[in-house]
Parts: sequence; C-alpha cells; structure tokens
Amino acid sequence: MERNIQSSLNKVSFVSITIATLITISLFLQTPKTSISPITPQKPRLRFPNSTCDSTPRHYLPLSKKNDRLWSSKSWMTQVSSFTQFFTQLNHMGLLKKRSKVLCVSAGAGHEVMALSKMGLEDVIGVELIESLPLVSRANPHNLPFFDGAFDVAFSGHLMEALYPMRYAGEMERSVRKGGLCVVAVDECGEEEVKEIVRLFRQSWLLGSSNVTLNGRRVTRIIMRHTATD
Repeated sequence: MERNIQSSLNKVSFVSITIATLITISLFLQTPKTSISPITPQKPRLRFPNSTCDSTPRHYLPLSKKNDRLWSSKSWMTQVSSFTQFFTQLNHMGLLKKRSKVLCVSAGAGHEVMALSKMGLEDVIGVELIESLPLVSRANPHNLPFFDGAFDVAFSGHLMEALYPMRYAGEMERSVRKGGLCVVAVDECGEEEVKEIVRLFRQSWLLGSSNVTLNGRRVTRIIMRHTATD
C-alpha cells in the first residue's frame, strides 16, 4: 500500500517537474512585447560625454559655412549697416579715405571691419582678445603688436570697458601716425565727460565730438588728432 502511494507521488512529482521545465523553456524562448525585435535595424550609437567638462565636438561646421550663416543673418547686416553710416560721416568730413589704414580695437566679431571693407578701404585690421577669423585677429588691446605710427586711424567702441583705459588709449595713440586720428564711441555724454575721455589720450587734441546713433543706441563720437612724434 505504502509502495503504491510512494510510486504515485513520484509520478506526480515527475510530471510537475516536466511541466515546470517546459514552461520555463517556453518563457525563455518567447520575446517579450516590450523588448526590441531581433530583426529591428540597429540605430547608430550616440557617444555620451565622459563628464561635464567633455568638450569633444558633436558636429563640426566648417568656418566658411559658419561665417556665411552669421554674415547673412539680419542682426549682422543691421549692425554692419549702422557702422557703415557711422564711418560714412567721417568720410564726408574728409577724415576717412579709401587709402586710409584703419585699426579697429576690440572689434568683437568684426562688424566695423566688414563695414569699412565694404566702403572700399583695403587696409583694415581688427583685433580682439578672442579672434573671429577672417575679420578679427587675436591681440591684447593693452599691448598691440604693431609698430609705432602704423595706421592712419584707430577706432574703438569699447574704450570705457577697458581694464586700463589710459593704457588702452595710449596703445591706440602709439599705433597711429603723427597727424592721424583716434576715434572712439562711448555712451552718450556731456562736454565734461568728453574732456575726461580726451585726457586719456595724452598726445592728441580734440578735433570734435557729436552725438549719433550706433547699433540702435545713442553714443558720443569723439574724434582726436594725434600730434606727437613719440
């Protein structure tokens, strides 16, 4: 009797194990609905940055295409147009000619450089702490890499933002020939403020100042003539 019971239990146990094994194999072979099908085309793998400081470029855009996109933007063209009007007035005053050698100090992305070039000036150089080729080269405005008297005109719209305004002004003067011009554009100011700015240029005298509009803001344009030989 006991042997029959034991035999029955063994058979039940065997059947149960067999059924469990079959179910396990079936689940293992079945692809879950939430999984990606093996026949799905693989997508290209994206490279995740190694850290927040990983500066590896994700997409390289040639400089020429980058500049074409920038120079064709409405903002760029508007600013270039504003600088063109600014310098055209100097041209009408007989202070700026096509053969003039012009230095643009703290030229940013080069709006003023492009404006002067489009006016027909062939010798225009823009400098900034960070270069923006091909319009602007890298140079320290407080220590310009040019010979004394190398330019006819030096222009800056960022004199008052300089770390050392007097040294900044001195470098503009040094780079301009005797009889040349130093032209700056500052936030609109009165006569007394103009005199203070002119005093930064120790080897130049005030030729004239006027309030004009540049890039949508009112500024005072100060023109000084360089008189010293050294």
